[in-house]
Amino acid sequence: MVCVSSSFVFRLYRININMGTDIMKAIVLSLFLSTLLSCLVSSATGEGLLRIGLKKVKMDHNNRIAAQLDSKKGESLRDFDYIRKYHLRGSLGDAPETDIVALKNYLDAQYYGEIGIGTPPQKFTVIFDTGSSNMWVPSAKCYFSVACYFHARYKSSQSKTYKKNGTDAAIQYGTGAISGFFSKDDVKVGDLVVKNQEFIEATSEPGVTFLVAKFDGILGLGFQEISVGNAVPVWYNMVEQGLVKEPVFSFWLNRKAGEEEGGELVFGGVDPKHFKGKHTYVPVTRKGYWQFGMGDVLIGGKPTGYCSGGCSAIADSGTSLLAGPSTVIAMINRAIGASGVVSQECKAVVQQYGQNILDLLMAQVHPKKVCSQIGLCTFDGTRGVSIRIESMVDENNGKSGILRDAMCSACEMAVVWMQNQLTQNQTQERILDYANELCDRMPSPMGESSVDCGRLSSMPKVAFTIGGKTFDLSPEEYILKVGEGAQAQCISGFTGLDVPPPRGPLWILGDVFLGRYHTVFDSGKLRVGFAEAA
Repeated sequence: MVCVSSSFVFRLYRININMGTDIMKAIVLSLFLSTLLSCLVSSATGEGLLRIGLKKVKMDHNNRIAAQLDSKKGESLRDFDYIRKYHLRGSLGDAPETDIVALKNYLDAQYYGEIGIGTPPQKFTVIFDTGSSNMWVPSAKCYFSVACYFHARYKSSQSKTYKKNGTDAAIQYGTGAISGFFSKDDVKVGDLVVKNQEFIEATSEPGVTFLVAKFDGILGLGFQEISVGNAVPVWYNMVEQGLVKEPVFSFWLNRKAGEEEGGELVFGGVDPKHFKGKHTYVPVTRKGYWQFGMGDVLIGGKPTGYCSGGCSAIADSGTSLLAGPSTVIAMINRAIGASGVVSQECKAVVQQYGQNILDLLMAQVHPKKVCSQIGLCTFDGTRGVSIRIESMVDENNGKSGILRDAMCSACEMAVVWMQNQLTQNQTQERILDYANELCDRMPSPMGESSVDCGRLSSMPKVAFTIGGKTFDLSPEEYILKVGEGAQAQCISGFTGLDVPPPRGPLWILGDVFLGRYHTVFDSGKLRVGFAEAA
C-alpha cells in the first residue's frame, strides 16, 4: 500500500506498488456502522512500554450527518475502511507509572487516538496505521481546503521545538489525497516523547473523505521503505531513542459493540489479557507493508485452490474490511449470498467462451494458457495480459481496448472458478452455471456487497492458511451489521482488490481479521504473529 493506507466506510487503503516512490493506495473499502466511541483511558504501563486504550461512545447527531454526507458521495463504505484501519490501545508491564492515551472507535470503522506535537504539545487525533509509514496532520497554513477547518491544525509558531524543513510532500489515497510540506518537531504519544520527528504539514485535503473523518491525521506504523520522502517513521524513532522495552507493538481490537473499551495498542510488548494460547509467527517477506506469505483460502472448509501455490498478505490496522483478488472474493460472496454489481463483461465471457475454457481445462491445458488459446489474452510466462490492445483501441477514446482488458481479466477469473469446480467433480452444466452465478457476485464499483441479515446462521466459515495453521472467520465476524431491527443492513466484510504481479496477488487483512486475531508486529525479528483474541 502506498503511503496511504489507509483500508470503507472510511478507509483509504493504499497499496504501494512501487515501493519507495510515489503512492498508490489501491482501495478504500467502506463500512458504515452504528456507534461512535469516545474515550477514557486507564491502563498501566511498564517501563519502556506504552499502552493505548480505546473506548466506545454512542453516535451523536453530527456523526450521523457526517456518515450520511459521505454516503451521498458514494464513498461511505470505503472511507470507513480507511478509518478502521486505525485501532490501538495498550501498554503493560511492571513499571511504576501509568500511561494512558484515549482512543476512540467510530462505527467499528475508525480507530484513533490522541497525540501531541510540539512544545507545549498541540493535540491531534490520529489513525495508527500499519499500512502506511508517514505521519501527517493538518497545517495552520491550510487555507483553501474545507476539511482543514473541521480539524485541529498544527501551528509551528507556537512550538519551541519546531524545526523547519519545507520539502514538498504529497500522498494519494483511494478516496482522497493530501499534500503539504515536511516539518520536524517533538511528538508525544502517551507519556513517550519522540524527539525531532519528521512529519507532513498538510496544506491541501480536497474532497469529502477527510471532511467527515473523525481523525485529524495519520501516524503510519509501516516500514520506511514506503515512506514518502524517505521520512523516518515514528516507530523507528521510538526504538532508536530507547523509548520502548522491545521492538514490538501489538493490537487488540474489541469487536463487541456493547462494550466501552474499543481495543488496545501496546508499544514495546504485548498484553497477555487479550489473547489465548500462543501466537503463530510468520516472517515478513517484503519490507514496506507488514507483508507475509499466506496459503490457501477455504470456504466452508473447502479449499478454493487460488492460493494453493502461495499468496502474499499484509496485516493492515488501517483497513476496515478484508480485501483480496476479485476472483476469490466473488467466490466468497457467492457462498455467503452477497449481492454486488453484475459484470456484463464477465457474463459475456462465460456465455461466449465458457465451454471452450472448460474443454481446454479438461484437456489438461495449463490454466494460465487457456485465455491466450481462446484469443482473449496473450501469455507472457507469468499471467495473461490483454492482446491486440493497440489495434482494438478506438481512435477517439480507446474504449475497445479497455473492453478487451476487461474480457481478459474476466476470462482469467472464469478459469480459476471452473478449475475449482472441476476438482470437486462437478458436471459441465453445473460448472457453467456456477461461473455465471459468480459473475453476479462481482463486487460493486465501490467494493461493498450486501447480504440478508437473516441468513447469518446458514453462511459458511471463511478461513485463511497462515504459517501452516488455519485462521477462520465466522459469519458474525465477517459480516458488518449496521442498525437494528427491521432497519438493519448487513455488509459483506470482503471486498475485491486486484494487485498485479509481481507485487500481487495480495490480500489485505484489515480489522475484520485483526478483530478476530490479536496481532503482534515484531520489527526486531521481522515477523508478524497471530493468536485468538480474548
